[in-house]
Order: sequence, then C-alpha cells, then structure tokens
Amino acid sequence: MLDILRSIVQAVNDARNLEQALSIIVSRVKGELKVDVCSIYLRNQETSDLVLMASDGLDPGSIGAVRLANNQGLVGLVAQRAEHLNLDNAIEHPSFRYFAETGEERYHGFLGVPIIHHRQVLGVLVLQQRRRHRYNEDIVTFVVTIAAQLAGAIAHAELSGDIDALASPETLDVLALKGVPGAPGVAIGQAVVLQGQADIEKVPDRKVEDPAAEKRRFLQAVKAVKLEVRAMVENMGDALPTADSALFDAYLMMLESQSLIQPILDGIAAGNWAPGALRDTATAHIRVFREMEDPYLRERAEDVRDLSRRLLQQLEQKPEQGKRTRYPRHTILIGEEITASMLAEIPPKSLAGVVSMRGSTTSHTAILARALGIPAVMGVADLPVSRVGGREVIVDGYAGRIYINAPATIKREYRRLLKEEQELIEGLQGLRDLPAESEDGFRIPLYANTGLLSDIAPSLHSGAEGVGLYRTEFPFMIRERFPGENSQSELYRQVLQAFHPHPVTMRTLDVGGDKALPYFPIVEDNPFLGWRGIRITLDHPEIFLTQIRAMLRANAELGNLQLLLPMIATLDEFADARALILRAHAELLEEGLELPLPPIGAMVEVPSIIYQIDQLAARADFLSIGSNDLTQYLLAVDRNNPRVAALYDSLHPSVLLAVKAVIDGAKRQKTPVSICGEMAGDPMAALLLLGMGVDSLSMASSSIARIKWVIRSFSRRRARALVKKVLQADNPQLIRHELGRALERAGLGGLVRAGK
Repeated sequence: MLDILRSIVQAVNDARNLEQALSIIVSRVKGELKVDVCSIYLRNQETSDLVLMASDGLDPGSIGAVRLANNQGLVGLVAQRAEHLNLDNAIEHPSFRYFAETGEERYHGFLGVPIIHHRQVLGVLVLQQRRRHRYNEDIVTFVVTIAAQLAGAIAHAELSGDIDALASPETLDVLALKGVPGAPGVAIGQAVVLQGQADIEKVPDRKVEDPAAEKRRFLQAVKAVKLEVRAMVENMGDALPTADSALFDAYLMMLESQSLIQPILDGIAAGNWAPGALRDTATAHIRVFREMEDPYLRERAEDVRDLSRRLLQQLEQKPEQGKRTRYPRHTILIGEEITASMLAEIPPKSLAGVVSMRGSTTSHTAILARALGIPAVMGVADLPVSRVGGREVIVDGYAGRIYINAPATIKREYRRLLKEEQELIEGLQGLRDLPAESEDGFRIPLYANTGLLSDIAPSLHSGAEGVGLYRTEFPFMIRERFPGENSQSELYRQVLQAFHPHPVTMRTLDVGGDKALPYFPIVEDNPFLGWRGIRITLDHPEIFLTQIRAMLRANAELGNLQLLLPMIATLDEFADARALILRAHAELLEEGLELPLPPIGAMVEVPSIIYQIDQLAARADFLSIGSNDLTQYLLAVDRNNPRVAALYDSLHPSVLLAVKAVIDGAKRQKTPVSICGEMAGDPMAALLLLGMGVDSLSMASSSIARIKWVIRSFSRRRARALVKKVLQADNPQLIRHELGRALERAGLGGLVRAGK
C-alpha cells in the first residue's frame, strides 16, 4: 500500500495543474483499489456548495454540473460531520440523494472521506461499488491518507485561482490573496511584475587560466554595484529624509566586508571563475542566515542574495530588468522576491504599493516600505506572478491582503478607505515631537528596536526616545571569526553617540542553536530549547568578556548604555553573568579607564523565570519582556511554522496573564519593566500594557507614531478597567473583539484596519 501511495503522490506532484492532479487521483485510486467509481467533490468558496470536480466511473457530463448544499446527500453529510462514512448499501441511507445525470442509483457500496486542511473541509473523496460492500479498514485508512495528501494541493489551488478556473473560467481574473502585513496602508494601482533576475544558485563551476584577471573583473563588479547602491539613495530624492536612506549602508557594509569578499577572491585564486566563487560564498552566507531563529536576522539572507544577484549581473554584463521597465503613475510592484534595492530604483512618485511572494515584516523591503509610507504585503506564497502584470491591484497592508481585478463594490469601498487613510496619516505626522502621555498624565517612553547602523536614522526620525533593544548579533554574522574588542567598541560607540543622551539598551550576544555563526556552527535536534543565548556566553566567558569590555569602553564619556542579558531562565544565570560584567568593569578600571557601570537588566522570555520574578526583579536594575519568545514558549508554537503559526497570538489570555505577573512583580520590587517584542507595536496590546503599568515600550520605529496616538487617547484609569475586563475572557478572539471596540469608540479604528 505504501508503494502505491508514494506512486500516486509523486504523480500528483508532477501534474501540470489541479485539473490533471484530480484526474490522476480518481483514475489511479479506482485502478489500484479495483472499485467501480472514484470521485472528488470540492467546496465552492463563495456558495459553500460541494461540486463534482472529477470522477472515473460516473457520467463525464455530470462533472461540474452536480452540486450539493453542505447538508445534502451522503457527500454533504461527510462534509458536515468532517468524518468518513462507510456504507454497504448507500441507497438505504436516509441522507442518500439521487442525481439522474450520474447514474449512481446503480451503486451500493459507499465510502466518503473528507478532505481537510487546517480544520476546514475543502471537499470529499468518494469510492463507490455496484454490489453491496463495506470497505475494510486498510482501504479506509488508505483513502484517508490520500485525502490528507490532496488537501495541501487543493488549498494551494484555491489561493492561486486554479479552482476558480476549473469551476467557472470566466471568474479567473478576480483573485483575493492573503499574505502577511509588511507595511500598513491601502493602495490601488497597476501591477508591474519584476522577473528575470540572475539565479545565483544555478551558476556552474568553470576553470580560469588567469586568476589575477578574474580577480580584477570581480573587483570591478563590486565597484559597479557600490555605484548602483549609491544611485539608489540618490534616486530616493526627497521621498525619504537624507538620514533615512542610510538603510543602504548595510549593503555597502557587506560589499566591504572581508567575510563576503575575501572568500570569493580565495575561490578565484583556487581556479574557479568569479561567478562560481561568488555562488559558493553567497550560498554559504544565505544558509547561515536562513537557519537563524530570529526573524529579523533571518531576513538578512535576502540582503545577501540581492547583493549577490547584482554582482552576478555585473559579471555577466546583463542590465537589470527594473531599468528596462516603464512605471505607471500608481505602480504596484509585484515579484517573487522584491528586494529593498529594487524598490529604491523606482521613481518614488510612481510607487503606490508592494507585493512580494517572499519576505516578512522584518525584511528590508518591508522596513523601507514603512519608512516611505508605502503599503506592502509580503509572503503571498500563492501569488500567480506570471498572470498579474498590467492588472489593477488593491493592496491592504493592514490585513495583509491583495485583490486582483476586484469587482466594482470592493473598488468603491477601498477608494473610500484610501481617502480616509490619507487623512489619518496627516494626523499622525503631528505627533512626532509630542510625548506619549496618557490623558491623566502617565508618560511612557517609546523606544526603537534596532540591529543595524542603517536602522538608526529611521529610528531617530520616528521620534524614538532611545533604543529599547539593540541586537548585537549582526557584526558577528558578517565576519569569518569573532570580532575583536576594538572593532566592536567602535561600532557600539556609533550607536550610543547617535542616540545620546537618550538610553540605548544593548542585548548581549544572542546566538546558538539554529542561529549559529558561520565560524561557530552548532547542530541540535531541538535548537529552540538548546544551547543558545546566555547559555553559550556563560559557557564561553572569553567571548562574553570581550563584548562587555567593548560595550563599556564605547560608553566612556557618554553614559547612556544599558546592558540586557537574553534568555535568562534561572537566578544563577543572571548572577553569573552579572559577576562577569563586574569583573570586566574592574579590569578596565585597573587599566586606568574611568567608566561608569551601566544598569544591568534581564530579558523575561523563558516561562520558568516568571515564577521567580520577584527575586529576579530584586537583583536586576530593570526587566525587559521579550514577548515574541515568551509567547512562543508559553503556547508551544513555532510562529515560523505555517502549520501552527495561526495558533501564535500574543493576546492569548495565558500570555497576557504572564505579562501582567511580570509587571506586577517588578512593581513590587520597584524595578522598571519594559516590553521589547511585537506586543509593544500592536495598538491593541499597547492599550492593555498602558493599563498594566508598563514603564516603557520598544518597537519597530514605524510603529511609534501609532502607539503614541493610542497612549495619548486613553487615560490610565480607562486602560486599567479594560485590562480587568479582558482578562476575564477565555480566548484571544474575544479579547481582540473587545479591544477593537475600545479603539473604535476612541476614534482609533484606523490603527488596526483600513480607513480612518
């Protein structure tokens, strides 16, 4: 049976489209199981009817013509109950319904199995026999397995429009697709598809006879790409403040990084041509970044890929697709992978929205789109890129949804929302220099999360009052060895000076597990629960002490540094790390440097420490709740796993109760407490955090104005009452509904949906 299953699954995977896949399944299952009929019914998403979409055994004329309501017939009963139905004489069952066009009155034996994807019944797979026959357990479990395999393909086809093409070809042009919000806002425009990029993975090896000439050719390509990047910044013109265009400093830094350039030169010296050496180095860097747990750092893989493609295009002397494209006035840029550099090459006055099959809210594309105020939807995995060029597209960056060739009713509604969106944006611009202070005078400093020098300028421009989380991992990622004390100190000082006198909270090195360094690989079966964060740095004090010394030296004469220790699970871990910090400080004092000892804080992201929060708060100078990992660990959900990502919700009652417990414990010890995860930038969550009494919030700089508006629109008393009310709810849906109502009543509904 297993061999038969594998053979059928392989044939389905090789099918050109859904219609062929369905045909393969019904014919192969009928033949292998020696049944008289095998049929597939799929649910119509608009009417919820079950439609006969494929059959081997029934009259071919009935395909597409037979339709059942959700509660009609045996097929409808299977769909309604979401469980299989095995009958030896279907005609005698009270739910049996006769369809003359199928001739199924001749069939007695019946097995119906639901096709389910993420709890949704997508259709029913049916076997029928002329004689009275009840299928044995082996057949039932085999068909259940086939249905489970089919479910993913059908779900994909629904999103891509394949099912619409089968059921009613004339509706193929109307698509509604879901991705993830990349940048908030609404846009309506014409799709321009960017394709034909150089494929770095497909570059072959080739020997070179003159490595010196090949090195010169490669370095010339590097020089040309640097000029391209600088031209992008110039192209942005006044669309961004000059400082914000420093986003591309990261590109230039990588082009000058020895960890990226030197291995390529070494590969050329070994006899490989430049594209082949580029491929080896780029793919190694991409693999390291993609294996990281931190979504922000994982997205840096796309930056490496983008730069590598540009270098390859220069080496192959191929002009980029974007330079040959004419952009309409309201361009919706669409592609399998839209990079920040592609976006930067389009005249800002022409760019209305961005849609990418790949990427997330932490990609540079999304960061730049937010800085530009351009709506973006990322990760639209089922986007039929080849079919959307030139079509009208609506982008809803709040819901992470796009509409292609939408009907008139949807277009009218989004035009209204677009007008209200403009009014909302104008109102937020006036909040930049105002404090985040509640109606009853409770002030909450709003800080920025950063990890690159290029993030500093957007953070400053947003009105951030400092840095609540500076990720120190990136300088470690782009080198071939651990960075030295001097190079680290120079980098940290740039960050501290940029925000001086405002505080900058630097998290100590948080790597390990699936976030390994290229020169310090760690392979584990369960990296989320493995050797990572503070566990590694305590096991390797030589690495930790070097970083701490660099931070302390960078803080000389500035005094705005705060140290944050990640992944604290026990009181001993915090005590041991603090002892090492005191040791490093004492060493520097002995060397004649007069340096202040900065505040030392702990990240609360491992659930175990919640039960010792009073003891930790008594020992730490401040606490910072890492809501992303805390949510992940509390709910046992990997939010990057599409099978369970929908279960990840930071407004789950358990998460809110845990956050409140931490804040209450910190208050009892008079220890400041902040939030530095995605909760901080969520208007709904921020309203609750105001009521819980959090001391500060740290978020992506693009969220600061919106969170400021929330805090300035509520009193702390009202927020406390709301906390008390929602904590009585037993599921996150009820909590979101209540918070949504509160924001709507306050005139802030536009912060969580399209419109004003």
